[in-house]
This record gives sequence, structure tokens and C-alpha cells, in this order.
Amino acid sequence: MRIALTGSSGKLGTVVARELRNHGHEVIGLDVVGTRAKGFVQVDLTDYGQVIDAFAGVDDQHQGIDAIVHLGAVPAPGLRPDVAIFHNNIVATFNVFQAAIRLGIDRIVYASSETVQGLPFDVPPPYIPVDEDYAARPESVYSLVKHLEETMAIELVRWHPELSITALRFSNVMVPEDYAEFPSFDADAASRKFNLWGYIDARDGAQAIERALEVAPPGFDRFIIAAADTVMSRPNAELVAEVFPGVDLHGDLGTNDTLLSIDKARRLLGFDPQHSWRDEA
Repeated sequence: MRIALTGSSGKLGTVVARELRNHGHEVIGLDVVGTRAKGFVQVDLTDYGQVIDAFAGVDDQHQGIDAIVHLGAVPAPGLRPDVAIFHNNIVATFNVFQAAIRLGIDRIVYASSETVQGLPFDVPPPYIPVDEDYAARPESVYSLVKHLEETMAIELVRWHPELSITALRFSNVMVPEDYAEFPSFDADAASRKFNLWGYIDARDGAQAIERALEVAPPGFDRFIIAAADTVMSRPNAELVAEVFPGVDLHGDLGTNDTLLSIDKARRLLGFDPQHSWRDEA
């Protein structure tokens, strides 16, 4: 496929661009910052005219695309004032979705967020492991936007039944250089409780994106995307008893299995994470 990748200069985006190209896809990177190169176009996603023009074709780059991977955003709460995060992220995502619809591009995979599950879990989750079955619980403006984006996607695919939009609720994105710090997390269970000690290797994030591009049917769906294990060496039963006593447990937690359930992504996307910090720290 020829794929437009927004946010191509970001932490996840750079790995996704590399992995998709390695698997034979043509990738057109779109970002507000980046290095001049073949396959990269500088675009302000909050400007609808730039977005639809970049998707339609760019001289010496491409003359139309097959699918969109939308990662471009202010990537976390606290990086900019709340109002700036809201205005940037909701407008950028609407522009991407609307431009795709106007151009007849019917396959979109985009970055939602684990924060929609209720992070930082200052209010404990309803049960552990968490999954996609309970209602969104945004606890920040950043997370609120992610929830609104998912709500918007639900309505857009209702209006356009041929459209496929897949929201990937990525956990905390990591690359191998980050793993040296992981052993230090064991000293304080509360330091990483904000997302139930989860993470996602960026390479496995790219795998999830490619699987969704290949197999997601028309309509909308959402998936938690996390590594198969936690960031901790300490066993799950010990961590949960210490930090989340009294929370309902759904089944066997495993010793270090992820507490951000990826069962749905495994079942419907064929997602199969291959990378663990334990192999590379």
C-alpha cells in the first residue's frame, strides 16, 4: 500500500515508517517538523487545506494514497496547556478523517490512547486486567480528546459504511534504549501504577498498525495495544495487592503478564507482540 503516515517524525512514527517500508509498503511521512527527504512532506495538520492537498498528491512525492496511519498529535498530557492540546489534537484528527472521506480513502488506522481506560488510575479501574469493554473514563483533557475522537469515528463510519477506522489504544511507547531503566521500577510499585505497569515496544506498535491495515473490516473498532508483559520483575499478584487492594480480578493474572488486556487485538487483528524489555535490558 501507499500509506500517508502523520506524525512520522515522532517516537512511534519513526519506527512505524521504518517497519512499514521494510514490509514493502510505500510510506509518505507527514509532520510539522522533519528532515527534507524523499517520502516526507511538511504539513500542519490543523490546516485542513494542507491536509487534503497532501493526501491528494504532492509533486515529486506521490499522486494519491491507499490508506492513512494517523499518529500526529501532541502526544501526552502536560506537554502544552490543556487548551492547546485540545485545539491541536481534535482539529488535526477531524481534518485527517474529513480529508480521507472527501478523497475516497476508506482505510484509516490511528493512535488513540491507553489513557481512555482511566489513567492514571488515581481512581482504581473497575477490574484487572482492564479491557475495552467498560465505558471510557478520561481523566485529562488529552484523554478527553482521545475519547471524543473515538466517538467521532463511530459516527463517521455510520455515515459512510464503506469506511474503516481502527483506534489503537497504545500503551506507553518504548524503544530498546529505554529498557536500561526498567529494573529500577521494582523499587516503587506506585511509580508505574498509572497504567498498570504497561508499555509497548514501538516495533510491536508498528506490527499492530500493519495488522489493522490488512485485516480491519469496514466500521469502527478499538483495541488496547500493549506488550505481552509488564515493566516489572515483581509478580502481578504482589503488585495488585499492594497498590489496588479490593479491585476485582478477572481470571489468572499470570506472573508478569500484561494487565492491559490484549486478548481482543490478538483475536481480531492477529496482533502478536514479539519484543520484551526482558530480552534487551
